[in-house]
Amino acid sequence: MDITILIGGAAGQGIQTIGTLLSAACCKAGYFAMAVNDFESRVRGGHSFFKIRISNAPVYASRESVDLLIALDKNTWEIHSPSLRDNSVVLADEDFSSSGRIVPLAFEQLAKETGSNLFINTVAAAAGLRVLGAGPATVQSTIKDHFSGLKEDLLEKNLDAAQKGFEKVADVLFEEQPLAHPSVPKGNLISGAKAIALGAAAADCRIGAFYPMSPATSIMQHLTDLSKRLDIVVEQAEDEIAAANIVIGASFAGARAMTATSGGGFCLMTEALGLAGMTETPMVIVNAMRPGPSTGLPTRTAQGDLRFAIHASHDDFPRFVFAPGTPTQAFEQTRKAFYLSEKYQVPAIILADQYLLDSLFLLEKPFFIDKHVERFIVTDDDMPDPGGYERFAVTDSGISPRALPCKGKALVKVSSDEHRPDGHITEDIAIRNTMMEKRRAKLPAMIEELDGPETVSPDAHTLLIGWGSSAGAIKEATDLLRDQGADIGCLLFSQIWPFPATAAEKMLKNNPDTQFIAVEMNAEAQFAGILKENTNINFSGYVLKYDGRPFTAQFIVDALKEKELA
Repeated sequence: MDITILIGGAAGQGIQTIGTLLSAACCKAGYFAMAVNDFESRVRGGHSFFKIRISNAPVYASRESVDLLIALDKNTWEIHSPSLRDNSVVLADEDFSSSGRIVPLAFEQLAKETGSNLFINTVAAAAGLRVLGAGPATVQSTIKDHFSGLKEDLLEKNLDAAQKGFEKVADVLFEEQPLAHPSVPKGNLISGAKAIALGAAAADCRIGAFYPMSPATSIMQHLTDLSKRLDIVVEQAEDEIAAANIVIGASFAGARAMTATSGGGFCLMTEALGLAGMTETPMVIVNAMRPGPSTGLPTRTAQGDLRFAIHASHDDFPRFVFAPGTPTQAFEQTRKAFYLSEKYQVPAIILADQYLLDSLFLLEKPFFIDKHVERFIVTDDDMPDPGGYERFAVTDSGISPRALPCKGKALVKVSSDEHRPDGHITEDIAIRNTMMEKRRAKLPAMIEELDGPETVSPDAHTLLIGWGSSAGAIKEATDLLRDQGADIGCLLFSQIWPFPATAAEKMLKNNPDTQFIAVEMNAEAQFAGILKENTNINFSGYVLKYDGRPFTAQFIVDALKEKELA
């Protein structure tokens, strides 16, 4: 079984609520599931949809064909009816089309019979659950679980609305009835945004500062929720520059701190990024990529900020760049970003995107949380002469002992100007060169900290090369093509910078006849360029997408066949 449900309508009709209810019920019934949230940058109107894929086997990405369409407005029918299969079921108002495919369901009328058209989402959710095979008890328990925080009278009205939706489709036969055959749940649904917030908490993040910007805001919303139970302070600053500087100030004082923004906000943060680079102050920044330039497509997804993240701010200084592809990687790499940022006293940037942050993925294994958090801070007891402490002491590793201000006899002096080892500013030529070389001396050890790519059939003749959140679609495209007889594999990078060239070369040059294909959500194949610069491999072709919508496996397969690359 592998079915796709699409719920569409206008912003404000409760599309996300319906999708969340159906996703939760299917997950609870023991199925693998993932869900994509697609919406426009507006509060009301327009077109939004929530697409859920349910399967007996693990799923990594969304599909394009639709098996069950729940259309809350005519727009949804017109846009998505071409994606229906021959035996798909459509729940919609019969006024939307004269097509005989529609199972008539007057969502608004039924909701008003309950008391308000605000109950449209509950009517639709219950109808969807019934078509998927749910009995009345399952529908009621799903509604009660989701609306448990409501007042008693509102909960009763939602249950009444659910009953009306359930009864209207009681006789609808659907090819698959997954909810009629529940089994043990395989895990829990989680978004990439929540995984990053949990990773930050697990890394002992104590300060989160941000200025709201889609799609990064959801990370800070989850961190705010965690602050109610953990010792975390979340501050909404007056702008992105202030948010980044709050993070630097908190880190200077010894607290682990992060901020999250999107491309436009990251532009503003680059001045602070340079300050962290010069003062060797740890900081973690999440850049939730969206299409640009400027405001671009605020609620869409992209992979266009890779080279920007690697080179942001002026002059050269070391930094880490991560690009997780799954919630598990998002959790683990956020923890790693905090750890490495502090160990090497450099900024760490996490490149996420709207697709990863706003989609729901099945998490089969709980996150591992290490109660011991290693810190890299020295005290007077660690020094033979605290009075002679030098914040930027020259060492072979480039890493100077990091003491905290006002925590002992060691006097901590820093400056955004070039400085001597003791922190005082200088324009001395020899010291300037020494300090540049000291900061860059960290790079060899930093590279060794990063893992190479995840691989699927790395000895194949054709290798798809991808990074970040495209991993799921690329992996599934690889499986589809191998099932069709193609000699194809893939390499998926998530730990990007400083580029782990040695680890990558081991995978890339096993076979001199290998054909490499870059698969990226940007217009210039940015990662392919970086890979070529660092390994000198040549690409035979590219599958690029920059319309703000995520890859599907079928899109990649079709593009490869059209270009005669697979």
